[in-house]
Amino acid sequence: MAASGLGLSTSFLPGHDTLLRRRRRRPAGPAAASFRPVTAELGGVATELGRNLVEAVGVGLPCTVMQCGDVIYRSTLPQNDGLTITAPGVALALSAVSYLWATPGVAPGFFDMFVLAFAERLFRPTFRKDDFVLGKKLGEGAFGVVCKASLANPEAAEKVKANGVMQGDVVVKKATEYGAVEIWMNERVRRACASSCADFLYGFRESKAKGKGAEEYWLIWRFEGEDTLYDLMQSKEFPYNVETKILGDVQDLPKGISRENKIIQTVMRQLLFALDGLHSTGIVHRDIKPQNVIFSEGSRTFKIIDLGAAADLRVGINYIPKEFLLDPRYAAPEQYIMSTQTPSAPSVPVATTLSPVLWQLNLPDRFDIYSLGLIFLQMAFPSLRTDSNLIQFNRQLKRCDYDLEAWRNLVEPRANAELRRGFDIMDLDDGIGWELLTSMVRYKARQRISAKAALAHPYFNREGLLGLSVMQNVQLQLFRATQKDYSELARWVVGLMAKSGTEDAGGFTEAQLQELREIKPKKGSAQRNVLASVLRVQRKIVKTINESMDELASQRKSIWWSRWIPRE
Repeated sequence: MAASGLGLSTSFLPGHDTLLRRRRRRPAGPAAASFRPVTAELGGVATELGRNLVEAVGVGLPCTVMQCGDVIYRSTLPQNDGLTITAPGVALALSAVSYLWATPGVAPGFFDMFVLAFAERLFRPTFRKDDFVLGKKLGEGAFGVVCKASLANPEAAEKVKANGVMQGDVVVKKATEYGAVEIWMNERVRRACASSCADFLYGFRESKAKGKGAEEYWLIWRFEGEDTLYDLMQSKEFPYNVETKILGDVQDLPKGISRENKIIQTVMRQLLFALDGLHSTGIVHRDIKPQNVIFSEGSRTFKIIDLGAAADLRVGINYIPKEFLLDPRYAAPEQYIMSTQTPSAPSVPVATTLSPVLWQLNLPDRFDIYSLGLIFLQMAFPSLRTDSNLIQFNRQLKRCDYDLEAWRNLVEPRANAELRRGFDIMDLDDGIGWELLTSMVRYKARQRISAKAALAHPYFNREGLLGLSVMQNVQLQLFRATQKDYSELARWVVGLMAKSGTEDAGGFTEAQLQELREIKPKKGSAQRNVLASVLRVQRKIVKTINESMDELASQRKSIWWSRWIPRE
């Protein structure tokens, strides 16, 4: 330790550099002269104590705390005042964000449930039964009656304005069973993907007097047109009548398979965009068929209707294990959108949080893709547009193990003119239409293409009858970029596995790859053991989730979401 008259520099702890400074003191005035002996003695004792304390612990308190002005402590150790960014932390944050926005969307689900739905109930227009005058019946089913209606008074008509234009007609559906479900689904669609389905206005529950029948649910849509895809397909002018509706005028062009293919391509693109909107928000329709596709005369696009059988898999509404709602003519072979081992939906926060896991385990959206594939088939093959021929086709396809190539080899040698024309349409542009069709109509749901991947398929590279909007173009380019990367990666992995050729090289032969596709893991190689382990872990995860979901679901006493439906 070296000392001087002005300061004392020393080091007390390893890695520390402490500087002790003694400030110059001003001469004391006459009034303080009598206190000098006492203060000098006390000051000497305090200085010695402070010096001993600093030497003992190596730390000097700031002057503002000590109120002495004698000791200043400085540390040369590096101080970390900011947030440290590490590679594991970044990876964890990206994984969390990816999970929150993965289909069907945890973060968007909470925002929709607790913000958008609440704001909509505050500001949406309301209607009563007396606001409508029922007119022509448009349809009737097991669960309700659909009528065209007009507004009874100017106040009600003011609420149905669209883009500032007064709309006089609406569509009213009076439903009993599944009416509450359909109200929920239409409100969800209106907030998340309004262009996918018919324009929903309002829904309420009409209370009836005791003993006068069950309560009815009234659902109101803006009237957009009467023609369904089924009605248009029954005409001998299909698909040219669709071209007239989409373009608004009769085209003086020669008829042929290229023109028909362009019309069918336009319809398929519109339906895939609509389905992708539903699937992205966690809704599976479960009843896709031509009767549930309506042509909107205002937007000149096809929209999906009738959400009574739909399931909201983001929160588990209208999903009951081991029960299904479907049309057997258009239903996928598995019949269930989720595994029968999947439990009933728990509370909303738990169901929303777990929804991406269950979605990836089951891929329920592929159920609708199969149904849309059959519609694609009907548009190309006129003979399959009748119910009897469609039922016969389903039987033939089942005998062929749901392999469209095998079905084609069976019927093409003895095909009539209509069937041959359909095959010619599918074979245009090196058969890319047939390739898309076979990727949609497959036995296993996991092997079917998704709506996003279908939109990125080369079949839609050509321009349709109508140009795409800016948002649709952005979506399409995004789909193509991501799906292209994923497909190339998949081909690279499969090729890398197959190139080794022999077990000695540590890879798979073609025969072994075929065995893996059958998902029959056997002992004898490390790769098969890994696959078997992954399958066991998957089954264990599903079993654990089932047990926890059933326990939570057993505590529910009522359908909580039906309480939000207003009464008339």
